[in-house]
Amino acid sequence: MKELELKYGCNPNQKPARVFVENGELPIEVVNGKPGYINLLDALNGWQLVKELKEATGMPAATSFKHVSPAGAAIGKPLSDTLKQIYFTDDVELTPLASAYARARGADRMSSFGDFISLSDECDKATAQLISKEVSDGVIAPGYSAEALEILKAKKKGNYCILKIDATYEPPLLERKQVFGVTFEQGHNFQKFDKSVLENVVTDKKTFTQEEIDNLLIAQIVLKYTQSNSVCYVKDGQAIGIGAGQQSRIHCTRLAGDKADKWWLRQSPKVLGLQFVDGIKRADRDNAIDLYTGDEYEDVLAEGTWQNIFKVKPSVFTTEEKKAWIAKNTDVALGSDAFFPFGDNVERARKSGVSCIAQPGGSVRDDNVIATCNKYGIVMAFTNIRLFHH
Repeated sequence: MKELELKYGCNPNQKPARVFVENGELPIEVVNGKPGYINLLDALNGWQLVKELKEATGMPAATSFKHVSPAGAAIGKPLSDTLKQIYFTDDVELTPLASAYARARGADRMSSFGDFISLSDECDKATAQLISKEVSDGVIAPGYSAEALEILKAKKKGNYCILKIDATYEPPLLERKQVFGVTFEQGHNFQKFDKSVLENVVTDKKTFTQEEIDNLLIAQIVLKYTQSNSVCYVKDGQAIGIGAGQQSRIHCTRLAGDKADKWWLRQSPKVLGLQFVDGIKRADRDNAIDLYTGDEYEDVLAEGTWQNIFKVKPSVFTTEEKKAWIAKNTDVALGSDAFFPFGDNVERARKSGVSCIAQPGGSVRDDNVIATCNKYGIVMAFTNIRLFHH
């Protein structure tokens, strides 16, 4: 198949719409459902991300994409009991791929609502069981087990979008797109990542642990497929906060840091102890947790509201309690798709437990950024690799 006709483009008024290749065959097969324009943008970007994560780490990988940026991405490290609880894996016997998806979906459940999923390996039954419980537009993978396919085809009244990717496909050296009738052409970004990109350590502290290396490589690969400007926080093999598409670097760092903080707050005794009413929908529960851990806690604790969410009214999660819990988060890695222009990014990052940083370097204020890292004992490498993605 050389082309696939679509219902419409980004918006219903943008017709006609299609995807096609000039030479050869499309690398995707529609197994079930009908993908949309944005679905395919998410699928093809997400597939590249998980393929590279697996190449870099040797572990199965998954990502949850929304509007051409990842909401979460992870490799298949085992989950602790706490992570199983906050990711609502329930009674699913987790495989490495299922663990990767649980992590990718669970990092930012609000943003992942209605996501498009990319998997590095054949989708197995356990991963399909997790996907079946969530609101999602579709999934792309190099294959599906018979059991997984049966589960996924039952989703969305039989209309769930299931795509199969040719795992051997390599894109052309040049890529093109049009804006306002003008054609842009550039070389495809074939940049690969291994520990050699972290060799230029510029801080007083000079060494990375193996876990920090893995986390920093994950951050770099996630940033490669995140709309710029972008910053990514990673812990224990998964992105825990992604700031995408901001015009200011510090706003990326704050946005991603706030998401990382909320991810950590969900593991606090106050949140783990929340008792939800029977039958509450997953989206309503996720929204309530997001509000409870943020500044809008009064919205869910108000009379006439909390009774619809909780069996017992929770106590207020005070600012002091939240700060104390966030201070316990450590060993977080941070990546940036372009240089930090000021040390304020490091100041914000260290409040969310960042112990190591990888960024391109090249700012006229590099000395200030390095000095701020030294102030807090943070180790930082200059990769000399910019990762803008648009």
